[in-house]
Amino acid sequence: MKKIGVLVMSYGTPESLDGIEAYYTHIRHGRPPSAEQLEDLRSRYEAIVGGVFPLREHTDNQVKGLQEALNRLYPDNEFVCYQGLKHVAPFIEDGVQQMARDGIKEAVGVVLAPHFSTMSVGSYNKRAKETAEEAGISMTCVESYHLHPKLLEALEKRIQAALQKFPADKRDQVKVLFSAHSLPEKILEIGDPYPKQLMETSEELAKRCGITNWQFAWQSAGQTGTPWLGPDIQDVIRTVHEEEGVQQILVCPIGFVSDHLEVLYDIDIECKQVASEIGVQLERTESLNTDPLYMETLASVVAAQLERV
Repeated sequence: MKKIGVLVMSYGTPESLDGIEAYYTHIRHGRPPSAEQLEDLRSRYEAIVGGVFPLREHTDNQVKGLQEALNRLYPDNEFVCYQGLKHVAPFIEDGVQQMARDGIKEAVGVVLAPHFSTMSVGSYNKRAKETAEEAGISMTCVESYHLHPKLLEALEKRIQAALQKFPADKRDQVKVLFSAHSLPEKILEIGDPYPKQLMETSEELAKRCGITNWQFAWQSAGQTGTPWLGPDIQDVIRTVHEEEGVQQILVCPIGFVSDHLEVLYDIDIECKQVASEIGVQLERTESLNTDPLYMETLASVVAAQLERV
């Protein structure tokens, strides 16, 4: 029986409020944030019930859940999962180096994000492969899994469940907004597949759920001097209300697989505040977190990647 290392990668989040400054500094490529910027981010974490701790816990639990699913579904190998984060310890490099110390010779990398972009998944995989090569580990990486049947099934169930939050006589009037993290517009110049993959997931879910009144929106754009992909979800909420008379909106953040800042603050606080101001009922689908179907999705794509080698 072979021992296979699995590097589970994600953006990362601080373990406590005390770690926010170091985290933000790393995101800013070593440039410390201003006092105003730091306070803005800190206030967002503090606004989330329970503070910052549940965010990290979700990722930790996904890593454990994937290891259990892999060893249950694919018993011919022994799988050991390691965590590798982009902006906080354990960094991607830390996870690979721990594999090397544990004697792992063969590994698969997978990112907790179904849709590929050179700026997100591509950069994670590049860091992982470079470190693995230095450490003498043969590593291959999953690129995307945005149309995996079990992922779609899990999301479909969440949409159907969330629609029940609206009055029965209003459900056929609900506008569904699929969303994902915006990225700088410059990705379009290189033909990055990110927008196309997100649209494919949205179209497939709409078809499965029998939804005709839907739209895609971007969210959580960075505050930089360059333009980011739009329209922004907050603008879309206002526009569909003003121009289409929409009174009920369901947000399905398909670009995110767990509860973290972009979901618990950007949607649950900011978007709901916008909706409240204009008299719109806004609900959100539950995050995947450790849903068994999502764990099986990840296990399936890891196993398939291993077979391609």
